[in-house]
Amino acid sequence: MEMQQFHYDNKIVKNFLYATMVWGVVGMLVGLLLAFMFLFPNLTDGISWLSFGRLRPLHTNAVIFAFVGNAIFAGVYYSTQRLLKARMFSDTLSKINFWGWQLIIVAAAITLPLGFTTSKEYAELEWPIDIAIAAVWVVFGWNLIGTILKRRQRHLYVAIWFYIATFVTVAVLHIFNSLELPVSALKSYSVYAGVQDALVQWWYGHNAVAFFLTTPFLGLMYYFVPKAANRPVYSYKLSIVHFWSLIFIYIWAGPHHLLYTALPEWAQNLGVAFSVMLLMPSWGGMINGLLTLRGAWDKVRIDPVLKFMVVAITGYGMATFEGPTLSLKNVNAVAHFTDWIIAHVHVGALAWNGFLTFGMIYFLVPRLFKTKLYSTGLANLHFWIGTLGIVLYALPMYVAGFTQYSMWQQFNPDGSLVYGNFLETVTEIIPMYWMRAIGGTLFITGMLIMVYNIIVTIKQGSKVDDELAEAAALERVTNKRTLGEGWHTWLERRPVKLTILATIAILIGGIIQIVPTIMVKSNIPTISSVKPYTPLELEGRDIYIREGCVSCHSQMIRPFRHEVERYGEYSKAGEYVYDHPFLWGSKRTGPDLHRLGKKYSDNWHFNHMYDPQSTSSGSIMPRYPWLIKNELDKSDTEAKMKTMVSLGVPYSEEEIANAQQHMLEQASVIEQNLYNDPDFAKTYDADKKYAAENGLEFVEMKNREIVALIAYLQRLGTDIQVETAVK
Repeated sequence: MEMQQFHYDNKIVKNFLYATMVWGVVGMLVGLLLAFMFLFPNLTDGISWLSFGRLRPLHTNAVIFAFVGNAIFAGVYYSTQRLLKARMFSDTLSKINFWGWQLIIVAAAITLPLGFTTSKEYAELEWPIDIAIAAVWVVFGWNLIGTILKRRQRHLYVAIWFYIATFVTVAVLHIFNSLELPVSALKSYSVYAGVQDALVQWWYGHNAVAFFLTTPFLGLMYYFVPKAANRPVYSYKLSIVHFWSLIFIYIWAGPHHLLYTALPEWAQNLGVAFSVMLLMPSWGGMINGLLTLRGAWDKVRIDPVLKFMVVAITGYGMATFEGPTLSLKNVNAVAHFTDWIIAHVHVGALAWNGFLTFGMIYFLVPRLFKTKLYSTGLANLHFWIGTLGIVLYALPMYVAGFTQYSMWQQFNPDGSLVYGNFLETVTEIIPMYWMRAIGGTLFITGMLIMVYNIIVTIKQGSKVDDELAEAAALERVTNKRTLGEGWHTWLERRPVKLTILATIAILIGGIIQIVPTIMVKSNIPTISSVKPYTPLELEGRDIYIREGCVSCHSQMIRPFRHEVERYGEYSKAGEYVYDHPFLWGSKRTGPDLHRLGKKYSDNWHFNHMYDPQSTSSGSIMPRYPWLIKNELDKSDTEAKMKTMVSLGVPYSEEEIANAQQHMLEQASVIEQNLYNDPDFAKTYDADKKYAAENGLEFVEMKNREIVALIAYLQRLGTDIQVETAVK
């Protein structure tokens, strides 16, 4: 048998590992800053690009796409070459993948703090960056599939199946959820509206967790756990069942994020049913991973790599038990919009993704640099500090979630709410936020210990960018199944067929759920009194999106007695038909805003944005003084309205032509309302006089951003007749 010599490309793996550690520290530091902003709301007082609403999507994107994304590429590039006995298909494609991904991350790190966002969770980046993501992802897939086709190993190992499914599904999810019409270089509107946008977003959002944070990591688990333990995978048959059932079922589960909302009932129920079924394949994978360590538990006690991986797999099991549980309607009614969801997400992120990445780094670096880990003791210290950090982070958030729901739904004997003021629930859980901040501090401290350990390890090692390897050439065999060959064994040597079947498996659920909601208009009944936003309200809505208000406030009142009593009439699907994008939110750090319009005066909103504590004592909302100072940019208003027309919003040509005049008229009314406050009038007149005396440009209040935002907030929920709600 002819043996061929070749070289593994270790340099690309090293580059992705370096990026993983750098961006991991950055993303977690931003997260820690956000945790302390719950305790000190004005920590970054007056700095718009360091406000909570703008930093929150930066944190999630940095952790998911920068930290975890680079870890995925590092693990995939390392394991794929060794599983297929081949160098990556193209060094050039590998470099484009690496540098393209880093440029995307840098673009996100610049644009998100500057307020350029679509507001769609885990998909906040604007349209030029979305295109770049698609292009770089295709480069990654091209490189992966090219390597598979030139492999020297006939059968595709289980990890490769998960890598293929990851590439195909993430491409489909990203492209369809990112369909948007550009208004300008960094502004666009989703092609979907309201309920349709919500369904597509959470089809994407849930499956971004599934196919970016789960399936590639399962592939890494199937490679690195057996390698680190020096044991074979527990069950080949279980891995087959795990793979196919997981990728087929996962894609259906997105609607469980939208239970009791205005989403059609049939879509909600489909999401619940498949979410419950998801428990079985998920736990099948966990069991397969843990039982692979049978006979190696003595090694687990002393090997930090295996310690991290055991906790990672356990965290995966906990998160995938909790996910189906949270999809049950009675449980979801308790958990949704509360900090329980924050705990759930971080068990998966910190334990499953974080610890598996740490274990992989500790495994790879000594091998890539032909040396021993500098300090096993420091690695063990990292493990215990990190584990304690996860516990101290998650447990308080569970307590906070239960406390929030309990207080929200309590009634007095006379039928009034016990805690009518939302701030009472916020004040009650502040100690839990302190514990979360401490837990987060411990977790990132552990990571900094790892970075030091790895740097010293690299310095004492040797540089081997091209590692010599040898394998037999792949011989041609018949495409037909041989005698006694199982169907899946046959499929494993037919990568194109395997990819096609995986694609079909993930498309079925998406098509059945999404197409009826988008194509059948009767599924989303319209309401005649619901009208498009005025030009000023549209600009105000874009400011609301820019400042990330959706991170803390929902605009979706569920049909529960305590929500209707607190906020007003429950939300209807037809109220959102002109909302591009939807702004239902997924967390209530503050109260729901869907019926906010006309509940408070314009002056109240002005003072609330300038200093929330002045109107709501004890509020943890930060100040937004720049909204009071900034001049409203009206240069794109007509272009925004024309784009909306293309999306089906019925603005007339006359409305577009007269947009500037209409904005001025509506803004003048709000300005006059503000001027009726003696304190405002005194300060405003003084500022105007000072500007005139010193030759400074003075921007009339009616031309400032705060007025547009007030116009939008005063519009919310006023298109239909609603019952009076408790304030």
